[in-house]
Amino acid sequence: MISAAVEPHVELFNPNTREPQVPDFATTVKAPGTQHRPGSQKRKVLFVTSEIADLVKTGGLGDVSSALPKAMRQLHDVRVLIPGYPQVLDSDSPIHIVGELPGHAALPACKIGRMDLTDGLVIYVLICPELYQREGTPYGANNGRDWPDNHIRFARLGLAAAEIAAGEGMVHWTPELVHAHDWPAGLAPAYMHWRGLSTPTLFTIHNLAYQGVYSRGSCPELAIPAHALQQEGMEFYGKLSYLKAGLAYSSHITTVSATYAQEITTPDFGCGLDGFLGSKAQQGLLSGIPNGIDESWDSATDKHLVHNFSINDWEGKARNAQQVRELFELEPSSGPLFAVVSRLVYQKGLDLTLGVAEYIVNQGGQIAIIGRGEPEEEQAMRDLALRHPGKIGVRIGFNETDARRMFAGSDFLLMPSRYEPCGLSQMYAQRFGSLPVARNTGGLADTIENGVTGFLFDESTVDSYREALSRAFYVHAKKDLLNAMRCLSMTQPFNWCQAVEPYARLYEELVQQAQYARY
Repeated sequence: MISAAVEPHVELFNPNTREPQVPDFATTVKAPGTQHRPGSQKRKVLFVTSEIADLVKTGGLGDVSSALPKAMRQLHDVRVLIPGYPQVLDSDSPIHIVGELPGHAALPACKIGRMDLTDGLVIYVLICPELYQREGTPYGANNGRDWPDNHIRFARLGLAAAEIAAGEGMVHWTPELVHAHDWPAGLAPAYMHWRGLSTPTLFTIHNLAYQGVYSRGSCPELAIPAHALQQEGMEFYGKLSYLKAGLAYSSHITTVSATYAQEITTPDFGCGLDGFLGSKAQQGLLSGIPNGIDESWDSATDKHLVHNFSINDWEGKARNAQQVRELFELEPSSGPLFAVVSRLVYQKGLDLTLGVAEYIVNQGGQIAIIGRGEPEEEQAMRDLALRHPGKIGVRIGFNETDARRMFAGSDFLLMPSRYEPCGLSQMYAQRFGSLPVARNTGGLADTIENGVTGFLFDESTVDSYREALSRAFYVHAKKDLLNAMRCLSMTQPFNWCQAVEPYARLYEELVQQAQYARY
């Protein structure tokens, strides 16, 4: 049965009578109001992150850590500090040693290398072989287990940022602001605060669920002062939280969508920090600034695609769909092709997709799934494909070319996330004319217009998900309707050029506030 919710939207799908809506992507919980003026002074900003897409990436943090500094470089002098993993040291870009930092407590001495990417972005590499030169991901071994000394590894990153901010290490470049990202960089604002630095700090939450929680017994080896072990410091239910350290000691906090900034102040999404974050929001210290996507996400020019296409060139899109079906060993079909491009973890609601898979297949749809993650989720996807040969295909792992072709070839993207701070896949999909079927949460709610550029459902249940899918099947059967929605989705303003301005204003205000405080 088709939901009655479809019909009221029908008149909206005529592109001749309705222009694409441009949402207010700079919405905040309570954001500083200073306007960034063209020609205003470039500020020196140090990005502190555990991954960057150009060199080493496990998820959206890597994408943002690459795209945002590049987009910001026209406005500010932004440089990136990252650990010297093998993937970084073995890249094609040469590294020149520019500084050294002494050991402190159990944190070893290290060197600082400078890498200049071909696009001009400057990367400072924290070279410490005993901590970072290991095979695996930035966070653990290839067997999926975290490194047991991650508390040392990422404390060293935070301390290095503080030392550079203090003008130490002979780098000959001192930031006016430090922008730290997620729990691995959470101790950067903390060490700066404990050392009495006046340099302002911005801390961005990319996913509140990952907090970097360790034993209080680690305090001596990390040189954490006793006064930090309080509710207003980094204490978290009797342990140490690196993420809470970033929240407690930074000058301002951002997260990656306006809706998620509101959600994390509630018990359902606050991961035990809702009261702390609610207090920050009331003080005007918490903002929601959505991510963007880079200009490479253009179906007319993307070199990964089998065939490039533009708005209304649906034959080109069909060629990519054919390649995806061949890659995933799916049968030729005129039915809708659904894509899952995701980390295979509980957060992403994959159990809900398992629950609706038979419905999709029975309605004539097919599903192509790519990703890696938790072993039980990976096995569940393999088992699903075995139950539906020729209808559902799975590839465990990740390949950028395959993923882009899936966005380009699919009719719909499945994103039933239980929570989604921002999400990038739904933006990638829309840019390539694939309509997301997604949960109405976080950044998904902010970047998908229900019934216009995709389909949202409210409850994290199979029934709610299936209802949204029924609307997707209805639209797929109405080609004019489908193509109009594709046109609208492909013209959404998701590029970083729109997303970067709120950050530029915030940087300027934080630096000015720090300057005024010194007088």
